[in-house]
Amino acid sequence: MKTSLGIIHGLAIFALAVSASQSADAGLSISSAVGGAPAGTVEENFDSLQSDTTGTTTLPSGITISYDGGAQAVSGSSYGHYAAPYLSGSNGVGFGPNGSAQARGPDATTYVSVSDNGFVTLRFPSLETYVGILWGSVDGYNTLSFYNGSTLVGALTGNDVTPSPNGDQGINGTVYLNVSATDDSRFDRIIATSDGSAFEFDDVAFMGTIVQTLKQDPDPIPEPVSFGLLGTGLLALGFIRRN
Repeated sequence: MKTSLGIIHGLAIFALAVSASQSADAGLSISSAVGGAPAGTVEENFDSLQSDTTGTTTLPSGITISYDGGAQAVSGSSYGHYAAPYLSGSNGVGFGPNGSAQARGPDATTYVSVSDNGFVTLRFPSLETYVGILWGSVDGYNTLSFYNGSTLVGALTGNDVTPSPNGDQGINGTVYLNVSATDDSRFDRIIATSDGSAFEFDDVAFMGTIVQTLKQDPDPIPEPVSFGLLGTGLLALGFIRRN
């Protein structure tokens, strides 16, 4: 298991790289960019689900997924209903067959769509302090809520993840969201909701301890990158100063 000092050091490097930071919610901090999940996490790509799957399913990663209302596992895109997340940079690294990278472009695999006041619950096998999620065509009315049992420990919307979210279905509309939590804000489930069409996501990563190194794009492409909120920035800089 990584030491806490190593964990903070890895986050410090990332904080310096993104340059923009602030807290997402009490106890939660986030970053959203092209870059993908950290190394060493448990990764779930939802490829074991069939399109139009509903009900409750325990996935190979140990996550239990359940759906309500306008929520289901889907593939491809359906005009006016859902659109496949767009993979670019390192967003799909580790989520392809046998840990390979998914192909860049519109997500060609199974993903999850939530719309019309429906919701999807992801229940983790233990209390977690990190989760990553590929969030497609981000809309301001998409919401991700974090719970420890029945206690809400934090929530964020598309407005927290990227400036002026407008449901862009192209390369600039999808981000990889990394969320870390303090020990007091650990969570064992997250709930994705959407007031409209739709909240699309794929490629979830999780771990009970924040990991050291965020993946870097080995072959970056010149595209606008939307930086979200990274509340660990000040903590990381303070750690560097003390050392």
